Amino acid sequence: KLLFLSDIDGEVDQHLARLVENAGTVFDTIFKHVDDPPATRVASNPQRVIKWLKSHVPKPLDTYFAYGDASVQDIKAAARAAGFTGNTSQAPLLTYMAFKSRVQGSVSKLVGPAMLREKGHKANDVVGTLHFSHWVPFENNHLGFFTIFDGDFAKYIQDFADKTSFAFDTIFPHIVGAPPTPVAKNAQAFYQWALENNYPPIGFYSAYPGLSVQDIRALLADRKSQSATAR
Repeated sequence: KLLFLSDIDGEVDQHLARLVENAGTVFDTIFKHVDDPPATRVASNPQRVIKWLKSHVPKPLDTYFAYGDASVQDIKAAARAAGFTGNTSQAPLLTYMAFKSRVQGSVSKLVGPAMLREKGHKANDVVGTLHFSHWVPFENNHLGFFTIFDGDFAKYIQDFADKTSFAFDTIFPHIVGAPPTPVAKNAQAFYQWALENNYPPIGFYSAYPGLSVQDIRALLADRKSQSATAR
């Protein structure tokens, strides 16, 4: 399995069109190693490739962004205006889980959004080092949990155990090889599971390297305050 995960501003169609336009040769190389790829090189028929890519974009059960509707350009502008670059490391957590049965997977996919959204987003805000997260259902009864976070991995997982355990306590009993629950009382087992099931990325790009979630929130708040004062 190969996953291309991107957190974007705007519409998916526009994002895919830009990707195909600017990274066509990269996709051509990757497609040589993919089952049932588009039956054309990108340059020969970009619209056909875009259609293929769209057909392979699963709909997330839940998506979280740490800074509301702020765009990449908003964040870069705020950092540039403040002359701030930051020095916080960012890293991905990429996990891929299998449900014990098709029924369990189907039920979890139905109730997951209601369980995760408001309560889960508030808990993620409290974690304070989580940039993005996605719960994504896949074929063959699988579920992905993908995040970008700041700083130390062990502390990040401990924060999840302390502050967002309700989500994992609900899902893990239905997952093959999951750690014991409740997660809050089995934090070391949760950490070991996350460590062993975190798939290393082939590549990782951040539009604002060095900036932590807290940096970005502070920069955006300062810019908003300055804009209000200037009126």
